[in-house]
Amino acid sequence: MARQDPRSSTARGTGGGRHMVVLRREIGDVLRDARQRQGRTLREVSSAARVSLGYLSEVERGQKEASSELLGSICDALDIPLSLVLREVSDRVAVAEGLLIPDTVPVELATSMSPVAEPGLGWARARGELAPTG
Repeated sequence: MARQDPRSSTARGTGGGRHMVVLRREIGDVLRDARQRQGRTLREVSSAARVSLGYLSEVERGQKEASSELLGSICDALDIPLSLVLREVSDRVAVAEGLLIPDTVPVELATSMSPVAEPGLGWARARGELAPTG
């Protein structure tokens, strides 16, 4: 039997060789990726989110479960919608489960957002990249 990388977001389950997804690790990976894409430090985000640097680090490494309130604060500090983080986590879980992910955005979401041309608005820059489905 092959050994599992302990840093992996999945752990070997007992049910027919399926992998168990560790949700806190997927959430942490998505939050860390978002922070790093913005070129921000843990210290900057922890200060803006009003959470200790150590705790944010543990959340990003998947060592601590973040409450919905804490996730909201971190998302606000990163200027990204919680729904976008949860969607990315959902997509990662689906991939781990071997499901195909359609590359679409619901019409309601895409039409509710308009592109913003001002630099430095974080999430607002990506809004113009959404394409409606249907």
